[in-house]
Amino acid sequence: MATNIHPSAVVDAGAELGDGVEIGPYCVVGAGVRLGAGCRLQSHVVLAGPTVIGAENVFYPFACIGQRSQDLKYTGEPTHLEIGDRNTFREFVTVHRATAPGGTTRVGNGGNFLAYSHIAHDCIVGDEVIFSNNGTLAGHVEVGDRAVVGGLTAVHQFCRIGRLAITGGCSKIVQDVPPFMMVDGNPARVRHINLIGLERAGIPKETIRALREAFRVLYRLDLNTAQALEKLRGEMGQTPEIGQLIEFVASSERGITR
Repeated sequence: MATNIHPSAVVDAGAELGDGVEIGPYCVVGAGVRLGAGCRLQSHVVLAGPTVIGAENVFYPFACIGQRSQDLKYTGEPTHLEIGDRNTFREFVTVHRATAPGGTTRVGNGGNFLAYSHIAHDCIVGDEVIFSNNGTLAGHVEVGDRAVVGGLTAVHQFCRIGRLAITGGCSKIVQDVPPFMMVDGNPARVRHINLIGLERAGIPKETIRALREAFRVLYRLDLNTAQALEKLRGEMGQTPEIGQLIEFVASSERGITR
């Protein structure tokens, strides 16, 4: 399929466009941008490089992708952004390249990034995530597969949000959010497991029951984190999900959201 570029768009000669790319009115595609097959830029989209974007991504008006880091330590060295396939970037979404020379910000596949959401420098975002309006990541944040970042959520630098976790609207995240948990508040607190998200993901009922018990051990018993981990390792069946939860909590450097 041929590319389709609106006459008002500006596409640098150093950009690479895959088959079937559509670039709408008043878009700007800079040098060092590589767009995969079937990507669509509606209008007024800005893509800066070095940025590699996979196939079938859709960019809505005024999305600004691949600009330089806002980190004041950044002094213009080559840094990168990599985006997978089949993502949707709604109006005014911003995603920035990394800060350190040769560093890379990464976004996975199948994400849905709603209006005004922001992914800062050096973040790593997994597959099939949802960022509601104004969901905001500071630098070096990691977001696991199928996590949901609620509207107006703000995530502090170097925090992690685990797989299939969900944050409530207007949450302030200053420590790691373990996988499968639901957090809410300012600062955020863990409220329970993400039951609806787990059911929608097809997690077996027996695994959900085990995660309920793991939640009780971590958050409802009078145990510190080390004691809770010891109890989980000794008493819980080692399903992949329980193992992932234990590994996440044990490896936390900022501590987990309580």
